[in-house]
Amino acid sequence: MNASSSSETTDALGSDGDPEPGSELLAALLDGMDAALCAFDADGTITHWNREAERILGWTADEAVGRSGFAGWAVRSADAADVQARLMAAMDAPGRQVHEFALLRKDGGRVLVRTQSAGVRGAEGKPAGVYCAFSEVHAQIDLERAIALSEALFEDASWGVVLVDVDLRPTVVNAHAARALGGGRTALLGRPLGELIVQGVEDLEGSLHHVLAEGTPPAPAELWVTLRTSEGDRRRCWRNGFLRLASPLAEEPVPLGVGWLFQDVTAAKLAEQEADRLRFRSNQLHRAAGAAAECEDPMEAATSTLDYALAGFADHVVVDLLPADGAPRPVRTLSTPADGPGPCLPVSGGSVPVRYATGHPALQSLDREGSVRASAGAAAEAWALECQWPRDSVHALCTVLRSRGRTLGVVTFLRTAHRTAFERPDATYAETVSARVASAVDLARLLPEEAGPPGTPSSPSGV
Repeated sequence: MNASSSSETTDALGSDGDPEPGSELLAALLDGMDAALCAFDADGTITHWNREAERILGWTADEAVGRSGFAGWAVRSADAADVQARLMAAMDAPGRQVHEFALLRKDGGRVLVRTQSAGVRGAEGKPAGVYCAFSEVHAQIDLERAIALSEALFEDASWGVVLVDVDLRPTVVNAHAARALGGGRTALLGRPLGELIVQGVEDLEGSLHHVLAEGTPPAPAELWVTLRTSEGDRRRCWRNGFLRLASPLAEEPVPLGVGWLFQDVTAAKLAEQEADRLRFRSNQLHRAAGAAAECEDPMEAATSTLDYALAGFADHVVVDLLPADGAPRPVRTLSTPADGPGPCLPVSGGSVPVRYATGHPALQSLDREGSVRASAGAAAEAWALECQWPRDSVHALCTVLRSRGRTLGVVTFLRTAHRTAFERPDATYAETVSARVASAVDLARLLPEEAGPPGTPSSPSGV
C-alpha cells in the first residue's frame, strides 16, 4: 500500500503547521499496515487514522482525526458510551485488551470488528492515550481458521503433508508423511527426494516441476514409488495432490515451493488390481471352455485351453506327459515356440523324452503332486537352458496334471524378465487350468480303447 502524506494520517503538527520530525515516516508506516489502526489521546480524541481503517469504515483521515471518540458517527448512540469506556480502559490496564464492537460505516452499514487496544505512555511514563488496531471479524476468523488448518495439517492430519521448496527439498513435513517416508520430521528436512525414494522419484519430481511452472493441477495423480527403509525396499502407491505456493506479500506472484499432499492407497490399488485380474482370468476360462467344447480332438481342446490361459499370465508353456505304459520318464508333448510368442502346439517330429536332472521343478511337482514355483538367479539364461526351457525364461510355475486319481504329467508356465515372479494366486489359477487340460488328456487316452475294431486311429504320439 502506498504511503500517504502525514496530513492524511495524523494531526501531529507543530504550532507553525510544519510536520514534526519523523511524522512523514510515521504516516508511511501507518498507511502501510495491513490492519486498521486508530489512536486516541488521553481525552479520547482521535489522533491517528490509517488507510486500512478508511477502507473498512469509509471515513477518511480528514473526517476522523480530531473527533472525540466514535459517538455520533462511527457507532450507534446507544453503544457509544460503552464502546468509549472499554477502549479508554486500556490506557490504565496492563497488556492488550481484545473486544468486539459493531461500528458504523460511512454509508450507514454496520460492520462487526475485533479490536486489540493498549495504552500509550508519555515521556514521563504517565498514560498519554490508547492505540487501537482492528479488523473485520470475518477476516480475523478467516485468518485464525487458516492458522488452525495449517497447524492441524502438520500435526494431526491422516494424510501426508510436505512443503517442498523450489529446489524440491522438504522444508516442512507432518507426522504422517514422516512415517510414510521412513524418517523423523526434522531428519527429512533439506534432503533430496532421491535419498528417500528408490524408484518413482523421477515421476514425482517431474510433477513438482510442472506445478512450479504451470500451477496447481486440476485433479490428484497416482504414483507408484519404492521407498528405502530400514526393513528393506517397500513399493507403495500414493494418491497425490499438489498446490503451488506463492507469497501473499509480493506484488507479483513469487513461487515459494509446492504443497504436496499424499495418501497411501496401496491396499486399495492392489485389491483393485486383484479384482481386475480375477475378472479377466475368469473370462478367459469361460472362453476357453467354450472353445474346447467345439474341438473334436481332445488334445486340440487341451492346446486351446492353454492358449487362452497364457494371455496376460505367462510367455511360454510346455507340457510333459508320463507315458501311458507307466514309464517314469516324462515326454515333451506340447509347447509354445521357444523363440517368440505363438500358439501351443504338439511338438514337431513327435514327442521326445526329456532328461530332467534331479531336483528339476517339473520332477518336484510330479513327486509332490502339487505346484512348484522357481526363479532364476544371476545366470538366468544358463538356468533356463539347464532346465530345457526357452532361453529367455526367468520364472517358472509347474503344476501337475491329475485325472481320475492318476498323475498324467506336468504343465510348466514360464515368464520372461519383463514379468514378476509367480505368486500363490497364480498357482491357484494354473491349477484350475491344469485340471481342465488333464481332463482333455485323459479323454484322449480313453478314445482308442473305445474306438472298437482294429485300425481305428490311435491317440497322438506320446499320449
